Amino acid sequence: MDSRAIFDWFRANNPAPRTELRYSDPFGLLVAVILSAQCTDKRVNMVTPALLERYPDARTMAAADFDELFSFISSISYPRSKATHLIGMASKLMSDFGGTVPSGIDELMSLPGVGRKTANVIASVVYDKPVIAVDTHVFRVAHRLGLSAGKTPDAVEKDLEAIVPVEDRAAAHHWLILHGRYTCTARNPKCGECGLSGLCPEYCRKAAGLKTGQ
Repeated sequence: MDSRAIFDWFRANNPAPRTELRYSDPFGLLVAVILSAQCTDKRVNMVTPALLERYPDARTMAAADFDELFSFISSISYPRSKATHLIGMASKLMSDFGGTVPSGIDELMSLPGVGRKTANVIASVVYDKPVIAVDTHVFRVAHRLGLSAGKTPDAVEKDLEAIVPVEDRAAAHHWLILHGRYTCTARNPKCGECGLSGLCPEYCRKAAGLKTGQ
């Protein structure tokens, strides 16, 4: 596995990657990332404009009526639990952080609905922290490319941070997630269209098996 060559390819082919979630401020991104758990960014982007017009900040969302907020996100996966998380998150932002989205991982993870992946996304995208958020796409691509053999997201995160330079970590999350979303998909990966196939251990094993008839 040549991690340097892999990330050189990403850098050359997508020099300025960014999240596909649409947002205008840190609070809006935090809301969007909470909603995106087990849901597509496309669906989240359809919901957040009206939601954030009604509840543009922590103060208004903390005071939201549950049923009213629920009505804005009913098309999102797990809307009831996410409505609870959003109101709880906003309330804690108001009580503990003056309504401002904090930059620290531990502080972010103290918010309802915010796990390590969400905290890393906010810290990386908003505050340019050198962390890598590991979701299902990143987990899958890291394994297929031989970048990690970790059995948990935390283990994969540690493996990636050990090989990805600090200055590339914010971009690395986007490179891997976008590659997993559009090319190295869970089912029927588009290996024939992938510029990394020659560097991919899994592809090389499959190709060798086909040649030998195994």
